[in-house]
Amino acid sequence: MAAIDPESNPADAKVSLQKDEHGVTAHQIEKLSEVNDHLGHLVGQEDHQLSPLQAIKKYPWQALWCLYAAWIIVLASFEGVAGGNVIGIPQFRQDFGSKYAGDYVLDGKWQSAINGGPNASIAIGTLISAYISDVIGRKWMLMIGCLLGYAGITLEIVANDIAVFFAGKFINGFAIGVYLNVGVTLVGEVWSSTFLIPLIKFTLGTNFVCDKLAPLALRGVMTAVLAVSYSIGPLLATIIMNFTSDTTTRWAYRAIFASQYGFLGLVTIFWFFMPESPWWLMTKDREDKAERSLRTLGVSEEEMPKRLAIMKVTLAKISQESEGVTYLECFRASNLRRTVITIAPLTIQALCGIGFIGSYFTYYAQLAGYSTSASFHLTIIQQILSLTGSCTSVFLIDRVGRRDLTLWALIGLTVLLMIAGGLGTQTENEAAIKGVIAFELLYTLWYNASIAASAYTLLAETATTRLRAKSIALGVALQNSVFTMWAFVLPYIFNPDQANLGAKTAFIFGGVSVLCIVYIWLYQPETAGRSFEELDELFMKRIPARKFKTYKTETERQSERAMEAEQILSVVNKE
Repeated sequence: MAAIDPESNPADAKVSLQKDEHGVTAHQIEKLSEVNDHLGHLVGQEDHQLSPLQAIKKYPWQALWCLYAAWIIVLASFEGVAGGNVIGIPQFRQDFGSKYAGDYVLDGKWQSAINGGPNASIAIGTLISAYISDVIGRKWMLMIGCLLGYAGITLEIVANDIAVFFAGKFINGFAIGVYLNVGVTLVGEVWSSTFLIPLIKFTLGTNFVCDKLAPLALRGVMTAVLAVSYSIGPLLATIIMNFTSDTTTRWAYRAIFASQYGFLGLVTIFWFFMPESPWWLMTKDREDKAERSLRTLGVSEEEMPKRLAIMKVTLAKISQESEGVTYLECFRASNLRRTVITIAPLTIQALCGIGFIGSYFTYYAQLAGYSTSASFHLTIIQQILSLTGSCTSVFLIDRVGRRDLTLWALIGLTVLLMIAGGLGTQTENEAAIKGVIAFELLYTLWYNASIAASAYTLLAETATTRLRAKSIALGVALQNSVFTMWAFVLPYIFNPDQANLGAKTAFIFGGVSVLCIVYIWLYQPETAGRSFEELDELFMKRIPARKFKTYKTETERQSERAMEAEQILSVVNKE
């Protein structure tokens, strides 16, 4: 068989792709890699010049299906907050709790269970769904998640016993894990279907895809969009609870769970029109179906052979690079720095207090003397600030940079936590109580405008290609472990019938955040505006974290030369 000329159109390579598990021989992979390398440098430079709005206008169908994926994330976040804030509804505490000091409180062990148990099932659901969806596809995995969701919601609604309610929450946790996995995967694989940059799919198990598969212009923005989606669900849940929480029947809390049927119903309706991931279809050698999926996503007939050819080569390279990878490799001396840098920001999210501020705000307001109605009004304000912060992060993440945004986020959050904790020592002072509420609201805004988005972007960008799957799995697993730990511990620290620290709990998270600031300052590099090839070069040369932003890489020089050569060729062809 004739060799493939690196200067030829990659579409011509289609006829020669046939041998390994993805239909490509090792010799052809090597030859086509030369084509991909050239295109990668060229398109990488073009991506530096492409704005997010231009990318969306160029690929509208992909944008629409990303909105569907975002709605799946809204569904996941809605259920997460609905279950956590339900302890702020007096009727729920009365039906499932016991009397204490003239009011009703939920037993600490059950409060820990209904907060911590779902965190564990979410993590398990995310990991298991990653493997199953590689067998049956993203679309059918989503349907399984929907069926689990319907079962969990029904148990939450009909529960007359706290154990039955916990079972519903636990089952719904598996569904949320599926939603998160499939939702983020769709965003990555839908966008990746239209760009020529050599793509490396990174996974939880094998398919947790995020902004590595988005173009450079949208890499930070798409991650931030997911953060915005994750803020919409809690806002909607809080608004519904505000209207039902004063009811003196079981529907004070049942209404919020019943409303999930509507959110899940929309996901189910559009599921029938949802295209299967072309990347998954290509891994199963279903090229005809992958072509139909790409056509549904707006890929033109002229571009189709080129897309399919590059997808084949990319998947073959992924298979070669990931062969034999183990978790132990992440901790070897040559990889340890990148592994730590990859997983640290997401773990810091769980350490800096968002689990406390997010889950206990409504309950604290009631313990501090606010009425049920007033406490939920304040929670609506909190969720509006959360959404505002998430929208702001879309503009900040690339302009400020990942490292700087995370660093200043932690400094601001630490100050707010310490002030809130200090004011919390004045339990009888009405002005101090209002101050705690105000600083917790500011915390919510600042957190969502910064580290809520930057941590996920850093998670996606800093892992080495070969170990990306394992590194991200470690990061997400560690974050979920920390969140689960806090969910079990916080009721015993915060509740009035336990240690009764109340707002003084903020001191704990403020102290931990100081240590996190030191880490970010010393070890976290800037990745904004860097291609993944550039990041590999920076880590290989052991460039200090604080010099990542200004260092001129050889990859940048090659991209600039490729662009100049393309411009010269264009001028020559015109002449």
